[in-house]
This record gives sequence, structure tokens and C-alpha cells, in this order.
Amino acid sequence: MSTHYYFSWFNGILPEGLVQWLQEDIQDRQSLVMISAEPSNYEDEEINLEDITEWTWLHRANLMFDEYHFIDYRMPKEEARQRIQNASVIFLCGGDPVQQHDFLAEYELTNGIKNSNAVILGASAGSLNMSAKWVTSNNAAHSVEIDSIYDGLGFDPFAYESHSQRDYASFVQGYLFPLSEEMDVYAAEQESAMRVKDSKIEIMGPVYLISRSKIQRISV
Repeated sequence: MSTHYYFSWFNGILPEGLVQWLQEDIQDRQSLVMISAEPSNYEDEEINLEDITEWTWLHRANLMFDEYHFIDYRMPKEEARQRIQNASVIFLCGGDPVQQHDFLAEYELTNGIKNSNAVILGASAGSLNMSAKWVTSNNAAHSVEIDSIYDGLGFDPFAYESHSQRDYASFVQGYLFPLSEEMDVYAAEQESAMRVKDSKIEIMGPVYLISRSKIQRISV
């Protein structure tokens, strides 16, 4: 069973404790494969790693790899599937979760990711797509209306929510409560992370557990 990381978003460097976790878990550093959540959002054919925030986080944490690959529409499908198969770490990047969800299906990457022994990282949209279920919703201030519920890759049996415009004031409004009747929902504010290792969940930063329409902060 691989180790899974669910990041919300970090506006600077990764916290020291999180870096320690990553250093401990990522022993094989041959190939880092990143998957875009905005796969058609590019102008140049060349990829500049320094423009990818998720790469910057790992680079500043001194997590270096022999190979780096970024999957979007610039990479052919067959090559993308091969890169996933050979990955040491797979990082589902932040951006638009619906675009990423559809891209994974179109490029037929889902099974390869789910069957991989790589360490799996997700940030924001990528974390949503790692989880069992997630919601799309409109957000006007703290008034939230759900549009759709999507099935994620299902690495772990819970739903996940992370959005730059949302925090406890929006979570407590109850838009995630219906889903919480079906499964636990972890709702993350910015600057937080979850690690699932050997089925054990560890939390860093402001994260709330919503279960059967009740919300509680579980971070330390």
C-alpha cells in the first residue's frame, strides 16, 4: 500500500514537520511525475519547472529527483501512461479539479495511478481527485451551493474539500453535511496537510472532520 498526502495549499515553503514526513517517506527519488489540473493552459511547448508551484515546494524542501515529468496535453497519451508506470512519486497538482478529473479519464491514467506503488501527493484540486468523493460548488462569500458530487480515485474511504475561499465559516454552513451522511469528509483550510500511511491518518494544520453532519477540528 502506497503512502498518500493530501495538501490544501501552501503560500510559501512547506512546514518543517511536513518536510520531515516527506523526507522519511520518499526514499526512491528516481522519477517525479506531476499531473496538471489545467492541462490545456500553456503557451510554450517547453515546460519550465520553476513555474510549477508544486515543484518549487519539493525543491525548496531538498527533495530532488533524477527525472522530472509534467503531464498535460503536450505529452502524448502513451508516454504519459509510461511515465506513471515508472514513477517514484506521483503529484496531482492544484488548479481546476473538474479539468483534472476529465483529463485523467481521457488519458486513461486512472488505473495506472491507482495501481502504482509510488508515493502519491495531491495539492488542492489534486487532493480532491485523490479522495473517494468531492463536490463542486459555487461560493459567494460564505454561502455555498453544491453543483455536483464527483467520484475521485478513491485512494482512501473519505471525501476531501479544500478551496482557497473556504474556511471554518463556510464549512460550518453545512454544504458538506449531506455527503457526510455517506462518508467522513475532511475539510481543510490553507496551510494544512494529511498523511495516510498504512491506513493511519495524520493531520498537520487546520483540518476539520465532518461526520454525520457534525463538524470538529481535529488538527493539532
